[in-house]
Parts: sequence; C-alpha cells; structure tokens
Amino acid sequence: MMQNMGMWDKFIRIVVAIGIAFAWAAGYIGGILAIVLLLIAGILLFTSMLGFCPLYMPFHMSTKR
Repeated sequence: MMQNMGMWDKFIRIVVAIGIAFAWAAGYIGGILAIVLLLIAGILLFTSMLGFCPLYMPFHMSTKR
C-alpha cells in the first residue's frame, strides 16, 4: 500500500476529526447525526495515520509531493 496523502491533507483531516469530537463532547450534535459524524471522524483519523486514502486510487490522485 503506497502512501498518497501529503502533510497538509493529513493535518486538515485531523483538525476536522477533532472538531467533530469537540462538537459532540460540547453537545452541539447528538443522535444519529453524532453517530454518523463520529464514524466519519474515525475514518479521517485512521486514513491520516496510514497516510493512505482509498478514494484517491480510482482517480489516480495523490497529495503527497
């Protein structure tokens, strides 16, 4: 598995995931919306840690220099 995410891509994904977690913790989101957004946040964090986004593959994209 080849990495296809650059530093800024990882940074933005982590910031968005942390923002979702804080919104949930502060009570701004709840119910089904919270579950869906927290799953998305988990996926964003996981792909950031791997440095690989499977959605980039079909488009032959890479944000890594």
